[in-house]
Amino acid sequence: MADTSQARFEALSRLKTLDQFIPARTAVAPHTEALRQFDRRSNTWERISYRDLSERIMVWRRAFAKLGLERGDRVAILLPNGVDSVCCDQAVLANGYVPVPLHAIDTAGSSAYIIADSEAKVLVTTRQNRWDSIYLAHTVMPKLKEVIFTEESAPEHRNDGVRHWDLENWLATGHDVTELPEGPQEDDLAAIVYTSGTTGRPKGVMLTHKNVVSNVVNTLKTVLPAPGSVFLSFLPVSHTFERQCGYYLALGMGCTIVYTRSIQQLAEDFRIVRPNVIISVPRIYERIYAKVQAKLARESAFVRFMFNWAVEVGWRRFCKRFGMPVEKTSTSWLDPVIWPVLDRLVSRTLLDQFGGQVQIAISGGAALSSKIAKVFCGLGLVITQGYGMTESSPIIAGNSTSYNHPHTVGKPLPGTQVRLGADNEIQVKSDSIMKGYWNRPQDTKDAFTEDGWFKTGDVGEFDDEGYLRIVGRIKEIIVTSTGEKVPPADLEQAIEIDPLFEQSYVIGENRPFISTIIVLNKEEWKKLATTLNLDPNDPESLHATVTRNAVLKRIKAAAKDFPQYALPRNAWLTLDPWTIDNELLTPTLKLKRKALAQKYAPQIQTLYAGHR
Repeated sequence: MADTSQARFEALSRLKTLDQFIPARTAVAPHTEALRQFDRRSNTWERISYRDLSERIMVWRRAFAKLGLERGDRVAILLPNGVDSVCCDQAVLANGYVPVPLHAIDTAGSSAYIIADSEAKVLVTTRQNRWDSIYLAHTVMPKLKEVIFTEESAPEHRNDGVRHWDLENWLATGHDVTELPEGPQEDDLAAIVYTSGTTGRPKGVMLTHKNVVSNVVNTLKTVLPAPGSVFLSFLPVSHTFERQCGYYLALGMGCTIVYTRSIQQLAEDFRIVRPNVIISVPRIYERIYAKVQAKLARESAFVRFMFNWAVEVGWRRFCKRFGMPVEKTSTSWLDPVIWPVLDRLVSRTLLDQFGGQVQIAISGGAALSSKIAKVFCGLGLVITQGYGMTESSPIIAGNSTSYNHPHTVGKPLPGTQVRLGADNEIQVKSDSIMKGYWNRPQDTKDAFTEDGWFKTGDVGEFDDEGYLRIVGRIKEIIVTSTGEKVPPADLEQAIEIDPLFEQSYVIGENRPFISTIIVLNKEEWKKLATTLNLDPNDPESLHATVTRNAVLKRIKAAAKDFPQYALPRNAWLTLDPWTIDNELLTPTLKLKRKALAQKYAPQIQTLYAGHR
């Protein structure tokens, strides 16, 4: 059988569990490249074939079997993206155990909580200091018996109640294992993935093999990469979006996953790896957009004119391609003539930043600004935006290579039913919906309607063509004292397009108007302070009237597409970023609104002083 996209898809559609993906590909094309990662010891890229990967997974399976774990036991995995994380996950799945992915950038306290709550018996991580920080969080983890280190030797004597292993010695224990545990069934758990917990302790989402496999198959009905396509992986595989699209889907389709050396080297890795597929969140596109805008600001008026012209012409071409209304201008008749020139001078320059070979660019995890989408889609990087959540394995809806309206999240996946319930809440039924929350029967019950639809908590609307648009979160919609409703996340995203604004937290619930607390980019703040004749190192400069007026003017420009009542009328500025470590961001980099409200309570009072 020819190794085509359709043939590979049909073969994948017949599989029932995630551990079957790699062996199935190995049987067809054992010598094709599965994984590639950078080895800093030899300063070279290490390439792993599907056959080599299958053999490595088998070694891990034997070592896990030697530990005497029982079917359904949980194994916590705190590893960076790479060959070890794939081998560990696949071995755990194939032996009928349950992976519990931990976020590499999460706090030690949160990791300890997840290990304890999931009752994990084994932790696989990189180094001793990671385990030490978790242990010192002083959370009782009574089920944990084994800790395995992949990057350094295990300590000889530790009084922490667990057995320590280095990877080489632990793997060697499985050499005499001849009988492996029985593999999983489709209704067995494929993971317990803990949600970010924006308002409290994270909940463990129980996803079965059937949940995830069905989501992979239905996603491939809208976006189908060819076998051998190169994925560049830079989002944490502990996040369900990357886990499904950038890991299971990629290997199931016989593609190659290349792991970036680091986020700091991502721009260089794009040019080295020249990927065909990128899985990203809006923040990556926003950062590239901000760099493009900063560079344009230093260019001549002619260069800026050519860039904007290329975007406008390219956007009209994009709209025609996907059947959207085309806004004509007095010069649009020139589009067919001028586009080859603009493509060579402008579009190619942007696409080369991504390696020049991208065929599929997927964005998920949050809404992508329509302004940014217009620039990238207009210049030839056709971003395919989707929507989902951990509880849906994760994708619910998405655009595709044949229909793509960037101001929406596309149409529901095949096999996925979506309806709008009370308050226009998006509600979903599909094989991808979770089994429930780990050890939380009441939370599980509350997550579903009486007739069995999963309640997303998101507010949505459909257009006349069946495209879904996300309006906001039911609990996060701000209702001002004048009755106006404002989705804060959309407004924050628009504000952050301006490179001056690193982070934004919009407030105004039961208040007479919208305000915002903003973390400024330190370098951009120095530039602005200089133009205002202020000392950027003087904290009082942040709160000067002239600063406030300049910032509000730039906010108004960034959020010009929002109605007047949604524009912030006051702002409080800081240079101290919100991070996971200071517990103001979740591991998926979402704002912890309750924590921010508590931290900035005095400043919020000041913003509304004298107003009722």
